[in-house]
Amino acid sequence: MKFNDAVFGAILVVLGLAVIAHVQAFPRIPGQQVGPALFPGLVAAGLAVCGAILIFYGLRHRSAQPWFVAGEWTRSTRHVVAFVSVIGAIGFYILLADLLGFLLVGPAILYALFLVFGVRPARAAVVAIVATLVIWYAFYKLLRVPLPWGLLTRYAF
Repeated sequence: MKFNDAVFGAILVVLGLAVIAHVQAFPRIPGQQVGPALFPGLVAAGLAVCGAILIFYGLRHRSAQPWFVAGEWTRSTRHVVAFVSVIGAIGFYILLADLLGFLLVGPAILYALFLVFGVRPARAAVVAIVATLVIWYAFYKLLRVPLPWGLLTRYAF
């Protein structure tokens, strides 16, 4: 799949401007010349400038490069279903992780995705459970990332 450079340029400009607007609310540090908004603001400004350059080149080469060219994989039903499944899994996690908890949503998502990608059901179930527990341990225990407990809150430790 190929997009014209102007499309990604516009996305980068919008993202850069949104970050610049957001960092203006960062608190000032008394007695300091620079505050916590400086570095993210500079990076966002760089993003916006690069986006503007991409827009310029994309519009200039528009006759040679169309706005969108679909890749070969978009003609395959299996590949399109797999793509939509990954997007759906992300949406499923966003909507239900706080309610159900990571330890319930994680294996369900992994199991479903493994099946979509052709893994045998028994192997998919084992790997989904083991992978979820490994990810939970790495993030929750080692890195101390607060993962949602959802329905399992009373068992949290």
